[in-house]
Formats: sequence, C-alpha cells, structure tokens
Amino acid sequence: MYFKYFMVPVILLLLAACNNSKTVSPETSHEDLKVYYTVYSDEFELFAEADPFVTGVSSNVLSHFTALPGFKPLPSGSVTIRLTVNGQTVEEAVENPVRRGIYSFDVTPAGAGKGTMEFLIRTETGESRIIVPEVTVYAGAGEAEEDVEKNAAASVNTTAFTKEQSWKIDFSTGNPSREPFGQVIKTTALVEPAQGNESVVTARSSGVISFTGKNILEGIKVSSGQPLLTIRGSGLAEDNSGVRFAEAQNNYEQAKAEYDRAVILAADKIVSGKQLLEAKTRFENARSVYENLQQNFSRSGQTVTSPITGFVRQLMVENGQYVEAGQPLMVISQNSTVMLRAEVQQRYARFLNSISTATIKCADDNKAYTLEELGGRILSVGKAATADSYLIPVSIQVKNIAGFVPGSFVELWLKTVSDAEALTVPNTALIEEQGAFFVFVQVTPERFEKRVIQAGATDGIRTEVTGGLKDDERIVTKGAILIKLAQATGALDAHSGHVH
Repeated sequence: MYFKYFMVPVILLLLAACNNSKTVSPETSHEDLKVYYTVYSDEFELFAEADPFVTGVSSNVLSHFTALPGFKPLPSGSVTIRLTVNGQTVEEAVENPVRRGIYSFDVTPAGAGKGTMEFLIRTETGESRIIVPEVTVYAGAGEAEEDVEKNAAASVNTTAFTKEQSWKIDFSTGNPSREPFGQVIKTTALVEPAQGNESVVTARSSGVISFTGKNILEGIKVSSGQPLLTIRGSGLAEDNSGVRFAEAQNNYEQAKAEYDRAVILAADKIVSGKQLLEAKTRFENARSVYENLQQNFSRSGQTVTSPITGFVRQLMVENGQYVEAGQPLMVISQNSTVMLRAEVQQRYARFLNSISTATIKCADDNKAYTLEELGGRILSVGKAATADSYLIPVSIQVKNIAGFVPGSFVELWLKTVSDAEALTVPNTALIEEQGAFFVFVQVTPERFEKRVIQAGATDGIRTEVTGGLKDDERIVTKGAILIKLAQATGALDAHSGHVH
C-alpha cells in the first residue's frame, strides 16, 4: 500500500457518531497507516478501516456493516460509497460483500480538503444511508504523515475484539443513560397464588375416596367439570349416602303420587283445598331434597368434579381414605396470576408510600423482569409492623408470564419515585473483580478500554454510576465477559479475520 513504507505508529481517528454527530479519538498500532470511522444510524453501525485519503492516490476502504439493534452482520445487499470534497464526488458500487457484512472499496480522491463520505445500502427491504460527516483528503503523503504524528496517541489498557468475533456472540454496545433513579429497596418475596386464581375442592358428604380410572396426581392438568374422584358411602353403617339417596328417591315418588291423586280428588271436591296444599308442600319438599341429592350424588356416591380449568396444585387425600363432609380434598390452581409477598425493614418505612414500580428476578433463570413487563401492580403496603414480625409487608400481584412457582422465593427491588437523575448502565455491562466494578469503553468497534467505575445502587436491571464514566462514552452492554476473557489471553490480533 502507498503508506506501507512509513515506519510510524498508526493513527486511529474515531468518528463515533449517533444521528450523524462525531467524536475523534486517536490510537496507535503497528499496522499500516489507517484511519478508522465509526458511525451509527437507526439501522446500522458502520465501522470503516481506510487508507488515509491522498489526492490522486487509490485508497482502500474496508467497511463493516452491522445491523441494529441485533448487532449482527449485514447478510446481503449492494453498497455504494461516495466521497465528496469541494463539490467533487467519486463513487464506487459493490454488489456483494467480500465476507458476510464486510465490503471493500477502492477510492481515488480528485482533490484535497474537507468533505463527507456517504454509504448507500440497498437491500431487499429498502435503502439506507450512512454519512461520515467529516473526512480529510490530504494533498500529499508528507502532509498525511505530519498529521499522523501530531494526533497519534498510544492505546493504554485496551483489548482487541474484532467485528467477526462480536458477530458470533450475543453482543451489543450503547451509551449510558441519564434517567430518574430514586431509592431502591432490595428484599425477597414469597410467591403465592393470587386470590381468585385457585379453588379448593371439598367433600360434600362423608365417605370413602375412590379415584376415577385416570390417576389424579399433583401437577396434572384438569378442565372445568372434569370428574376427579368419587366419595362412596354405600359401605358405611352410619351416614350412608346410598341409603340417603334411596330414601330421598322413595319419599319423592311417594309424595308425587299423593299429590297427583289429591289433584284429581280436588277436582271432584272430594278433598279440601287445605289437603291439596299440604300434599303439594310435601311433594315440593321431597322433590327439592331428591333433586339436590341427584345433582351431587348417585347410588354409587358423590362424584367430585373440577370447578375450574387448571392443574392440581395440592392433593390432600389418598385412594381409600375416609373423609367427612366439608373436608378439603385438593387445590386446583390456574397459576396465571401470582402474588408476591415481601417484608421490608422498618428503616425504609418513609419510602414505602413512594414506591412506583419494581424489578423481579427469578433464581432459576437469573433473568430480571420489570413490573410493567409482567403486567403487575402494587396491591398494598403495610402501615405498621406486628407482634409476630418487626418487618413491614408489601404485596404485589403479577401475571405469571415468567413461570414463577408458588411457594418459591424471588429477588425483589422496590423502586421509588424521584426527580433526581443519575447516570446508569445495564447490569450486563458490569464486570466485578475483587469488589471493584469495571466496564469496557469502546475506543473503536474492535478495540475496548477496561475502565474502573464507581457503582452506586442497582434496581436489578441497571446500576447507578457515580464516577469513572461520561454520558457520551459508548460501552459494551452485552458480551463484556467475553472481552474480559480475550484480555486475559492477550493473544488476539486486532485484525484477525479481516480481508485486506
């Protein structure tokens, strides 16, 4: 290449732009003289590695296009580069990438000066434009070398992690967020079924339990009206449901016959109206008793059905067990909504009325959810402690989208309303070493600086940063641990996998 014979450190001019804003940051390297441009649009991240532009000299521009917000390479499409300086434009169109997400261009500037570099991306879904707002074209190689020496700076405490590597993992970068961040109360909460979300099945008569042909076990799904078991009382000497059913049926049939006969005799004035009314009353009473028993019992016993659709959360009886009327048999739960019951220390009492939302983390998958994501709401906040507990209760109801298990515990962060703003970063961006917290600050999309920060409170999803980081610095928000591992090896090539 044109500048290959220059034995000077590489300058890295980083134009990190979001919505076409830019910052410039130099870096040294032992490769050929290169200028790096990084621009962010709503759809793409551009990372271009270019030979310094010199009038009349062909410069190679190796460009990496990362689709946002997934941070994966541009799979296909044609890209046109346009370099415009002092009203003079040169361009080149490339139909296919040299490798997935990587396009190589050769551009020969027509004149020196300040200008812009534009990339037009055409895919099956449409067109997108990325503009590098400030590009320098030098009049000669000597001027380029002088500018390099003036702006060159050493890279300290940085780690190389190529785009090809980041494309293969769950990786993303972003800016810290300045947002309202109030008092955070961390505690644990017991998961319980929500009121109205489960039903207790009870015995309506005394007898011996007999399960249906299908095994009734904890955890099986049941539908509303499905027969679950039978309570048989025919073998009992006392309180025999079969005997009571037969007696009620006989009384009903006898009362019906007497009433029908009384109706006929009353028409012929043989019986009085009073006698007819008495016969009708006996018939109605016998019918009510019989129909009630017929609805809930048979000669074989009481058939117990599921009152709701759900699953058997708790089975309280066994096959062949004797039960009495009113005794609980099982609990049917829908588990679509759960209650989170937490207890908070008294020192947080003055903040409880200001609680606006919460973060919930399940221990089994270590994933945190906001109260809004779970469609939840804060039901109640205790006003006082009790003699049994010096803690103050807080109750939250959420939809069981996360698959919380009743009876288990979850981590809970209660967040209060606040007008004070704080600089925060995602918890996935943090690396902890011996009690100190670090983030990886992006120097370029392929080089990252390990930076110690002062971490404040956390709400389970984001952490307050009280020092060591600026608002406009871009950090690794996902995949930081892998960059740490790359730093530990110390053997990664900053340009491994690149096509030059």
